[in-house]
Amino acid sequence: MQDRYNEMVVFSRVATLGSFSAAARELDLTPSAVSKLISRLEDRLSVRLFQRTTRSLRLTDEGSMFLHSCREILQDIERAELEVAALQSKVTGTLSVTATSAFARIQLCKILPGFMARYPELRVELSLTERQVDLISEHIDMAILISEEVTDQSLISRKLATNKRVICASPEYIKKHGAPKTPEDLLNHNCLTHSSIHHFNDWQFRDGDEIKVLSIQGNFRTNSASALHEAVKAGIGIARLATFVTQPSLDSGELVPLLTEHTHDSSNILAVYPHRRHLSTRVRAFIDFLIEQFTPAPPWDNPANKQRD
Repeated sequence: MQDRYNEMVVFSRVATLGSFSAAARELDLTPSAVSKLISRLEDRLSVRLFQRTTRSLRLTDEGSMFLHSCREILQDIERAELEVAALQSKVTGTLSVTATSAFARIQLCKILPGFMARYPELRVELSLTERQVDLISEHIDMAILISEEVTDQSLISRKLATNKRVICASPEYIKKHGAPKTPEDLLNHNCLTHSSIHHFNDWQFRDGDEIKVLSIQGNFRTNSASALHEAVKAGIGIARLATFVTQPSLDSGELVPLLTEHTHDSSNILAVYPHRRHLSTRVRAFIDFLIEQFTPAPPWDNPANKQRD
């Protein structure tokens, strides 16, 4: 089909310009290449399209009829391309996004109204999940992940912020059980765990130039970071949570940070999407908006925002 399109383009330019050489110059081809292409077209159609002499070139009746049809087809193609390009200049359609539950509820839903007000013709579908999602097979435009890195070579990732974590407890828990002085002291405390993300329960600590990992345990577990947040505020035990969850409670004194000199940030908040070439305007607009909101410092870690509060 591509050959037929090229034949129509070359034939139309030869007919319009009345010259093989003029068409060749315009199309950046050699005159012999143009001549061979027209001959091949005539052979395929079993009809002569041009009457040729050493001094003139004119269309046959069949050539005139074919030129009319070619121009209509080429105009339709150009119109279709312009229509698609016009759509690409507008942010419309449906944007499908998935994110971890806590981040979606606490942070993403807070900024979505501003994004949707900016692009009123756009529809947003947001799904909350802790499982690994196959963006392509599940027809999802973008995922917002909490991860060290993305190893799937078919995906593109853009870092939005560092996922800072804090080990914390309520003042009531500390008053009753005391505060751990070293990471190893946590083994004698009730530490709250995540039931569906098991590596979440391997807490990392700095020890000089080394990173130590402790597998903690306790009598309360849940599959929700938001539920862990509520449980630690209620004094059930000690939790390690992202600052995008806990910062308001830390600022208000409902929670107290622990072992801050030992904590180790080991993950990122990433926008992940399957394609870089011909990225849709809705995905590009959302990436730009997220970068605008979360960089260089996310709102929950931004001292300027805290001062305004």
